[in-house]
Amino acid sequence: MKLQPDTIFLTTAGTAPWACLPQASRGRLVAEPESPTRSVFQRDRDRIVHCGAFRRLKHKTQVFVYHEGDYYRTRLTHSLEVAQITRSICRVLGLNEDLAEALALAHDLGHPPFGHAGEAALDGCMQQFGGFDHNAQALRIVTRLEQRYASFDGLNLSWETLEGLVKHNGPLTGPGMTQALPLAIREYAELQDLELHSFPSAEAQVSALADDIAYCAHDIDDGLRAGLLDFEQMRQAPFAGPVFQKIIDQYPGVARGRLINEAVREMIGIMVDDLLAETKRRVQRERVFDAAHVRELGRPLIAFSSGVEEAIVALKGYLHTHVYRHYKVNRVMSQAKRILVELFNRFLAEPELLPPEWSLLCDQPGSRATARIVCDYVAGMTDRFALEEHGHLFQMNMKI
Repeated sequence: MKLQPDTIFLTTAGTAPWACLPQASRGRLVAEPESPTRSVFQRDRDRIVHCGAFRRLKHKTQVFVYHEGDYYRTRLTHSLEVAQITRSICRVLGLNEDLAEALALAHDLGHPPFGHAGEAALDGCMQQFGGFDHNAQALRIVTRLEQRYASFDGLNLSWETLEGLVKHNGPLTGPGMTQALPLAIREYAELQDLELHSFPSAEAQVSALADDIAYCAHDIDDGLRAGLLDFEQMRQAPFAGPVFQKIIDQYPGVARGRLINEAVREMIGIMVDDLLAETKRRVQRERVFDAAHVRELGRPLIAFSSGVEEAIVALKGYLHTHVYRHYKVNRVMSQAKRILVELFNRFLAEPELLPPEWSLLCDQPGSRATARIVCDYVAGMTDRFALEEHGHLFQMNMKI
């Protein structure tokens, strides 16, 4: 099929042939009547926005614990930024914006309190019980833990949304895959085949790269405003350095806050434009003709150019050293890990301390089944609630 230039990228006037169409959806695990006013992917997005796990992202750490300041990103504001970038890219590519937005909003639902430090703590606690993975936890939330509907557990999302949620970073099985699948994904695969060996839809691929774009940009913003980075450092940073220097040269004497905003906006623009250009080249080269072809390619369709991808990898390494592993962040995250480990161990040994609706689900103290329930409970906490629970259990306060 020969692609004409005006069909490579479409706007609201049309849909790309390789987009996921709601009328072609593979449906839901539990059959439901379709909505007369919303597509299947619109309903998925709306169910995600209204679920409890999404609301709790408001008080879950991105990099900085919530009480360190109201300005810094949380998992919720990060997810909204990812959704905005995702929709913008999908509109240019003619992809399904509703599916992509649903994936962007859901991609961090499984994160525990205190960011990656919390995930590391829970994974350590769960090592003898199957480990902990935030992506698998997100699947568990939307297929089991949310209790909003009388007819089913979870949110009963469409096949395409579940597939994109699980595989947004690529295939999970097949050649080159050496890690065992997380338990939650293995269990769900027995109910519904999400084709874990293939790449996900173009919409899921956009959402995954929009995540990279968002956090690379806003973690620089937050790092500068928190004083973990300074402008002299930023001039030396890979990818970001030339951008900051360009803004300084273009606007001599510009106020600090305006400089940060201009540079962050410029970085996002560079990454988005590069992604669009590289995707256009791949579409032309691969002769992609439908959504199924995207999954069968054996390689990503949505991508950065090799040069920009290398620069982003270098920037991530820089941020890891200068922001995520800054000694001030390390001190807070060390405390966070200790809090989650202590909560987990106490509840595992004494499940009767859990609220009744949780303790009734438990087995014997220390058992695998009890560990899974305790993990679900702790992972679902906000930063604030984890601190409160720890205070109730470990401070010498006998008040009932």
